[in-house]
Amino acid sequence: MRKVWAVIRREFVERVRTRGFWIATLLGPVFFAAVILLPALLTRAGGPKRIAVVDGTSTGLGLQVAQALDATRAFDAVRTPGGSGVIDSLTAEVGAKRLDGFLLLDDAVTETGAAEYRASNVSALEALSELRAVLRQTVTAARLEREGVNPAVVARAQIRIDLDTKKISGTRTTGETAGQSFALAYFMAMLLYMAIVLYGVSVMNSVLEEKTNRVIEVLVSSLRPIQLMVGKLAGVGAVSLCQFLIWGLSVKLLMSERGALMQRLGEGEALSLFQLPAVPTSTVVLFLLYFLGGFALYSAMYAAVGAMSSTTQEAQQAAQPITIMLVVGLISMFGMLNDPGSTYAVVLSLIPFTAPIAVPVRWAAGTLPPAEVAASLALLALGIAGIVWAAARIYRVGILMTGKRPSLREVVRWVSVG
Repeated sequence: MRKVWAVIRREFVERVRTRGFWIATLLGPVFFAAVILLPALLTRAGGPKRIAVVDGTSTGLGLQVAQALDATRAFDAVRTPGGSGVIDSLTAEVGAKRLDGFLLLDDAVTETGAAEYRASNVSALEALSELRAVLRQTVTAARLEREGVNPAVVARAQIRIDLDTKKISGTRTTGETAGQSFALAYFMAMLLYMAIVLYGVSVMNSVLEEKTNRVIEVLVSSLRPIQLMVGKLAGVGAVSLCQFLIWGLSVKLLMSERGALMQRLGEGEALSLFQLPAVPTSTVVLFLLYFLGGFALYSAMYAAVGAMSSTTQEAQQAAQPITIMLVVGLISMFGMLNDPGSTYAVVLSLIPFTAPIAVPVRWAAGTLPPAEVAASLALLALGIAGIVWAAARIYRVGILMTGKRPSLREVVRWVSVG
């Protein structure tokens, strides 16, 4: 045990002392600050779009649309009568950046609802949504007037429905909304995926570097390969937990001060639009359990890949199937968010290779029965034990081998014969 502890200490100290560790650790709070503050800042970026409404209607609908658009914060609109050469002239104005775009209207819009918008940027989804909403309201009002119905009466009869969503956890109703549940699940899934892959690849590269530099020959003279592998996994895991602790404290500080920061940036109204749910202790514990479990599972496989490879290119190719197994859980995230209790989601939660992402996502999206969590953790522990056992056998043989990468049959023989 003393030798394993020596390896853990060496791995931890060597990594913490590197410049890359502190750069990544300090960039974490910067990233989280950008996630918290940028959405509010980007909502006010760009200003209103300057557009022209080419009025080819005979009812004055174009003027009504232009006035309605100009009354919004998204557009600075003017009406332009249709005619020969107008489209070419406006196209030149858009090309010269003096105009953002123009809207083409004719009498057919009240019959078919079809209009055309030409602009230098047609990917501004918020502005296009506002444009469609104004067109729909104005054209609907025109159709009602044509049928002898007062649009003001219809407008008074309509009512905006605000659906307030609340999540039920266990037997109590929490204040967590649908958007907050999605944000928490998405954030947890992405963080778990990136952390497991990055730290797993770090273990693989460390093993490969020691092997190619022949340092491993010195280490195995005083350590058994299994001791070296376990110490390396534990050391890198300790580094990751240290980094997560720093990131967690920085996020907590940012969230506690986000109100003051928003007010200083003049975005006090945006604060109500960006609210993260309070993360309960049970969620934090579950996150850490599955991170540690996923890290142990995948890092053992990455360590085995590093041990049986001779070059970085070989290691990257051999590691692709391992990464794909984790990606399956990530790309299935949206399906699990839509129905956390589906058979597919339950199966992914019980498979050790996908459980590190599947279970935290389902936990954040809905209510997970304790029996399912216990079964998933038990199967994950069994998976870790089996993978570490197989990886240790591969590690023991492959760590001292150089040259051509072994075939799958040889790797199976290393595991079975030991």
